[in-house]
Amino acid sequence: MSIREDAANMKSVAPYLAASDIEQRNKALELIMDAIKDNSDKIFTANNIDMGEAMKGGVPSAVLKRLKFDEGKLKSVLDGIDMLISLPDPVGRVTLHRQLDEGLELTRVSCPIGVIGVIFEARPDAMIQIATLCIKSGNCAILKGGKETTQTNRVIFSLIKEAVGKVGLPEDCLYQATSHSEIDELLDCYGDVDLIIPRGSNAFVQYIMNNTRIPVMGHADGICHIYVDKAADFDMAIKVITDAKIQYTAACNAVETLLVHKDIAGEFLPVLYKAMNEAGVTLKGDFATRGLIPVEAVGEEGYVEYLDLIASVKVVDSLHAAVEHINRFGSHHTDSIITEDTEAADAFQQLVDSAGVYHNCSTRFADGFRYGFGAEVGISTSKLHARGPVGLEGLVTYKYRLKGQGHIVDDYATGVKSFHFKDI
Repeated sequence: MSIREDAANMKSVAPYLAASDIEQRNKALELIMDAIKDNSDKIFTANNIDMGEAMKGGVPSAVLKRLKFDEGKLKSVLDGIDMLISLPDPVGRVTLHRQLDEGLELTRVSCPIGVIGVIFEARPDAMIQIATLCIKSGNCAILKGGKETTQTNRVIFSLIKEAVGKVGLPEDCLYQATSHSEIDELLDCYGDVDLIIPRGSNAFVQYIMNNTRIPVMGHADGICHIYVDKAADFDMAIKVITDAKIQYTAACNAVETLLVHKDIAGEFLPVLYKAMNEAGVTLKGDFATRGLIPVEAVGEEGYVEYLDLIASVKVVDSLHAAVEHINRFGSHHTDSIITEDTEAADAFQQLVDSAGVYHNCSTRFADGFRYGFGAEVGISTSKLHARGPVGLEGLVTYKYRLKGQGHIVDDYATGVKSFHFKDI
């Protein structure tokens, strides 16, 4: 069967998954959690095969870090599923209840998006996070992982698919795409697939956006900033920057550019240079930075996403100069200010146009699990529908239900009746 036929089947069963009760969906998540826990050795074995092939193929270190599925990532995904189970049902929530006239009542009710295609990078934990979020939110999902995780994803998907079948949810609610050619087939499924969520490089995301009529939600780059204000606590700044850069260097929410106020640059930059040197981080700087610490120049490519132990540094004249740099060169992902000046912090958080705007904390907090979402299907820098880490709320939309007693519009158009709006 082609992916188009599978998508069409999903479209037909999507209403039944959407109508399933939360106990059934939570039970599926419990069985998935148990299956992953009980078959962890099988998953690790498959992952070792993938890791071996990736290393032989010269896969970049940043990708290898994402590809590795070990005890730490196992615990993380299990904790995520456990949190997801504890969250309330996102489906069927009444967000508006209004009487339009006597006997004519309008409600706005949350409902699943329908059929979602998710194309993600070489991260086996992403397969688990995405599938469980879609199940909890009542969405059918077509899942396409990176080729580097072929063996790991095959084992994980089979465990998830079996668990879903055991609780009586529609068998066709999940599909794993395994070949690269299926990506273009998926992008051509307008009418059957309601949303595409791509997770990968800038070029890949742009390709997806330019080659489908299906709505696309996601982000291309993670060029995150930390601005060290003139009222910053130096010890705090070093602690936060170090975490944001090295805690997980390959993540899209790792800091890539450091902006330092000119009034403290002479004192702070040598402290920063020493700390980053000890942490194994290479700094690149603008002209002003290079006059204060011995670093190479920011390259012609400018302020970019390194996904490595490298960070750009720029000295700025003011908070507003920092904001302008972030809004121009950033990717609208996550940016942070380090300052003891609450007015400066408020201004920064108001003016920076990003999905996450932080004060005195690491950009690495931009994560669905750390936000209490259970997990995330990705991070969106869009301003429409969902923004930031996309958890359950980002996977539902809504419908309007109107209940009457033989009401007709002509009565209101001719003045026989009139509306009497009242929120219930």
